[in-house]
Amino acid sequence: MELREAMPAFDEGRYFNFGAHGPSPRQVVAAGEQATRAHEYEVPVTDDPYKWAFGQYDEVRERLAAFLGVEADEVALTESTTAGINAIAGAIDWEPGDVVVRTDLEHPAGVLPWQRLEAEGVEVRVVETAGGRLDIETFREAVADARLVCFSALTWTHGTMLSVEELVDIAHDAGAFTLVDAVQVPGQRPMDVTAWGADAVAAAGHKWLLGLWGGGFLYVDREAASDLAPRAVGYRSVEEPTGDEFAFAAGARRFEVGTTSVAPYAGLAEAIEIIESVGVDRIHERSQRLAGRLADAVPADRLLSPAAPDSGLVTVDVEDPEATADRLAEDGLIVRPLPEPASIRASIHAVNTEEDIDRLTAALESEWE
Repeated sequence: MELREAMPAFDEGRYFNFGAHGPSPRQVVAAGEQATRAHEYEVPVTDDPYKWAFGQYDEVRERLAAFLGVEADEVALTESTTAGINAIAGAIDWEPGDVVVRTDLEHPAGVLPWQRLEAEGVEVRVVETAGGRLDIETFREAVADARLVCFSALTWTHGTMLSVEELVDIAHDAGAFTLVDAVQVPGQRPMDVTAWGADAVAAAGHKWLLGLWGGGFLYVDREAASDLAPRAVGYRSVEEPTGDEFAFAAGARRFEVGTTSVAPYAGLAEAIEIIESVGVDRIHERSQRLAGRLADAVPADRLLSPAAPDSGLVTVDVEDPEATADRLAEDGLIVRPLPEPASIRASIHAVNTEEDIDRLTAALESEWE
């Protein structure tokens, strides 16, 4: 458990909230601090701060591309998953009557940008689900005339993994642009973005990857990117920022705008190194097994996630989610209350232990006595 020992958050309690925030190991924080010190203390007099920072961004894009199974020019560095989804939403020339399809399982990041577009006459169609699962034929019918389809690869509400490749194929057959919210995947499950076939995938490194806040990323298929015109534009978005003619940078880099800290991306690169050194397959197997241990201990009528979990996310029906989460926190057990469905969610990483699960199980027993 070397990785757990490198995470100070575990010094004070038993943590089960990686689906919201993955507290970073010391090495990740150190990488961010080192990059900041170099940029502020050394580079101003030994190099050009902009040139140096852009070089750092290039290296991180290359590292991300290898991790995601894509090419570096298909990766943009963003602030967050929300920023990536908004970037795509703002890069399409919408017309009244255009249809956006999402599911009822989306995080606010996959809801709010489309609510904003409704004010401009865009129709937002919501596909209803059951138990965190999506009916394929219902989805097929909903997307038949859609311009864009947005869905989560792994649901934040139930921890269910959707059939990404199949859903992308259905949406593409209907002529729709496909945008996947994948933030719950990297760091806890293997992730091959090329195999998914989506036009764009938004994610971030501050959850299961254990990176720092601000280290988001956006994959955009090279061909799809050429048809997108971002609203936010800066010197990182274009081929020549001081030229007479305006031309977007090729590929996903058109979604990068201006000056951002190097620290989150240095931390992200270090986090990927750590996760890969442990092994994503190994992490997935262990977190899924531990999630199953918790699911087995929850009464069937209180378990909202699958009895055989798809991931490390386990959602449990309780009478008062906020009060339950507060009570557990007093015992050093950190979970998240969810608004819909009203429940608590335990996000279990490979750094958790069987003893952690058993402590949480024992603390929950009073909820169904």
